[in-house]
Amino acid sequence: MKIAATRRRYPLQTAFTISRGSRMDAEVIEVTITDGDLRGRGECVPSARYGETLSSVMNAIETLPIPIDRRSLQNLLPAGAARNAVDCALWDLESRRQGAPVWQIAGLAEPDPVTTAITISLDEPEKMTAQARQYASYPLMKVKLGGAGDQERIASVRMAAPDARMIVDANESWTLDMIRDRQEILEETGVEMIEQPLPAGQDQCLADIDSVITLCADESCHDQASLERLASCYGMINIKLDKTGGLTEALALAAEARRRNLRVMVGSMLGSSLAMAPAMLLAQAADIVDLDGPLYMVKDIDHGLLYESAWVSPPSAELWGGG
Repeated sequence: MKIAATRRRYPLQTAFTISRGSRMDAEVIEVTITDGDLRGRGECVPSARYGETLSSVMNAIETLPIPIDRRSLQNLLPAGAARNAVDCALWDLESRRQGAPVWQIAGLAEPDPVTTAITISLDEPEKMTAQARQYASYPLMKVKLGGAGDQERIASVRMAAPDARMIVDANESWTLDMIRDRQEILEETGVEMIEQPLPAGQDQCLADIDSVITLCADESCHDQASLERLASCYGMINIKLDKTGGLTEALALAAEARRRNLRVMVGSMLGSSLAMAPAMLLAQAADIVDLDGPLYMVKDIDHGLLYESAWVSPPSAELWGGG
């Protein structure tokens, strides 16, 4: 068995902006695990928000002991990008060994196409209006927010896409007062969910908020251990493989969240279809799916997921997990 990690850069069609900054490309690490003639692949997106760099993740992957399996991996690396890429590559490799798709090996139902949200990048209200008009036919919009001017942003997007369901993502940029100040416009425009309004670590403050709109934990939620302190503050969690450290933990996290009566959103970092493919298995039972990253790229990875408007199909055998 051999493990190889390769840095890849995917230019974006336009800038992608959230409250923490803007980017013009997606920088990812693609992991390939070979065992004889068989090959399994996975992809991760290191995040500075979680103290990760391309170099630190590459080093963590390249220093793993060989041979390795998914069970031992859970103890060798913490939840995060490095473990994610290796875990997903091991699932893919196992699929090739058994000649069976990952969904079958994992005891899941065969995946169907799902509807993904489309993300409206943070910008001035008039530019976000233009984005919303472009995607007005999409049934669900995720609107990035970031502080001053958010009321105008929400109102302008709603005017441009009157029929779309809407969720908003503050990426930790709000305060308690901001949540209260925005309640009226959020309710008037029919916003269904607020994702990570406060900085991670301030979650308990949300117990003081009387919100009729569902609150969703993103940056605060990584793995099953997160749920103990989050279950009383949120009604939903956003599961991303780069946070959980792979599909293995993500499946367990989703099951535990439902046991605690938490709704589940499946999201991702800004990666190629190889990063989205394992998440498609989680997406089957999710309340909200946000796997639109490849739509912003100039060119996706070969054999990428098929996107038809808001519909995204399960991965082909050539891409990932097909046996």
